[in-house]
Amino acid sequence: MSRGETAESLQIAGPLQVGEPLLPERISDITGLGEFGVAGELTAAFLAAFLVGNLMLAMTGVAGPWAKRKITAAFTDRIAVNRAGPAGLFIIVADAVRLLSKENIIPEDADRPAYDLAPIVVASSAMLGFAVIPMGSGVQLADPEVGLVFVFAVAGIASLGLVMAGYASANKYSMLGGLRAVAQNVAYEIPLVVTGMSVVIFAGSLQMSTIVDAQTQTLLDLGIVSIPAWYALVNPFAFVLFLVANFAEVGRNPFDTPEAPTEIVAGYQTEYSSVYFVLIYLGEFLHIFLGGAIIATIFLGGPAGPGPEQLGIVWFLIKIWGVFMLTQWLRSAVPRVRIDQLIEIGWKGLLVLSFANLVLTAVIVGLIA
Repeated sequence: MSRGETAESLQIAGPLQVGEPLLPERISDITGLGEFGVAGELTAAFLAAFLVGNLMLAMTGVAGPWAKRKITAAFTDRIAVNRAGPAGLFIIVADAVRLLSKENIIPEDADRPAYDLAPIVVASSAMLGFAVIPMGSGVQLADPEVGLVFVFAVAGIASLGLVMAGYASANKYSMLGGLRAVAQNVAYEIPLVVTGMSVVIFAGSLQMSTIVDAQTQTLLDLGIVSIPAWYALVNPFAFVLFLVANFAEVGRNPFDTPEAPTEIVAGYQTEYSSVYFVLIYLGEFLHIFLGGAIIATIFLGGPAGPGPEQLGIVWFLIKIWGVFMLTQWLRSAVPRVRIDQLIEIGWKGLLVLSFANLVLTAVIVGLIA
């Protein structure tokens, strides 16, 4: 059965097929910007990036001030924001005005270039990662052959921003937070990448659209219901490993030691206020959504789901929000581990298991081939 016949028989909202026009090309064709040469192509690319970027920023704007509070309140049997507008939704606007209107206080001994650049590095590194994510319904900015490597590389730049923030703040608690962030990210980035490579062995490619496309095959046909070959079902062990490493990478409970308020005030962001704090806070949630996007892409079939192909982006966003819900559940239910426990879990646990999973996957794929 061919790839197209498989997707048709499953009746799923399929991904952007390999070779199809990307979002900038679609915008260029629709608006006629392609007739203006390089300038028109650059304008179309800017418009496409503007649309995707604002979609992610809108999701982050809802998640940070509102959804996080509502979800945490539901888990802990409390009442969250409910005064400002219907269901408290206007708290998003209120928080934005409150934070952006505050005075931006700079520590006297701060290293200004690093202090000023750190929030931008944290936020922009996550935004760059969405450039190669196939979101369905024709929404993908770029599709390089090394897409998975690219998204891991740009996401890792955030570690540099956290170190800059901790060092430049001239605050011992901030410095401790920055050092913890480095130790944590190094300990968990390796298992994260190694586990991701096990997916590459299955798909035979680093290209994001190819990885998604490989998951449109049928894993098990039960007659009425066909179970797709999502890599979370093909290799659930790798899926769990990747989830744990991702939670540590984005610094969510129980792995939020770089900003542990009970120990180091707020870690690397202690000395940040006003728009700088907003950028760091924004970057934190953007990285959560980027982690969810990577998980959805390489383990959950990307934009695949029931219904017509046009619903692909809807299913993709649902999967991202599902990962976000899981992070908030863990935040409410699981206590924080100590920094020594965190490092031990990374180096002695996940690292060994991730390499074992990689070897086992290679053996299985080799035997099948």
